[in-house]
Amino acid sequence: MQIVFIGPPGAGKGTQAERLADYLQIPNLSTGDMLRVACQQQTAVGKQAAKFMESGHLVPDHLVEKIVLDRLRDPECERGCILDGFPRTLSQAAELDVWLEQYLQPLTVALEIRVPEEELLKRLDARGRGDDNRETVRRRMQEYAELTRPLVAYYRERDLLQVVDGVGTTDEVFTSLQRVVDAVKS
Repeated sequence: MQIVFIGPPGAGKGTQAERLADYLQIPNLSTGDMLRVACQQQTAVGKQAAKFMESGHLVPDHLVEKIVLDRLRDPECERGCILDGFPRTLSQAAELDVWLEQYLQPLTVALEIRVPEEELLKRLDARGRGDDNRETVRRRMQEYAELTRPLVAYYRERDLLQVVDGVGTTDEVFTSLQRVVDAVKS
């Protein structure tokens, strides 16, 4: 089961991806975590990615694709995985499609966690992470709108998109995700 998570910063993708990975017994591949590990291990790609991350810019598609697609080759991912944070752009989505087709592992579903912007801003303020200052939040929301939101139409056109209301308790959102995933896997 190959699953893509889509949603803006603060939607709860990371939390829900972890829970869904446990439920399905497949790995959760968080792009952010993979990038941080590559940087810490000072791999060739990690060193290149670190330059962008340290300056607060998005890591270019080709570097992200290299890290994620290499990770998808791990035996651990043979039964599927959850991709949290990838694809982020239409270009990455197209590259993922090519890879999945090549390895005969079609995408099962793209899950969009939808949350109104006012709620997102409230959540990000409450979260209080160091990288969540107002300027950074605005930039990340704008990047999401420009780069990632087009994935919603991309996956809708392929009949792969399922939208889940991200407002509610963590358990309520997870129950909605479980229902969607159980329906698509049966």
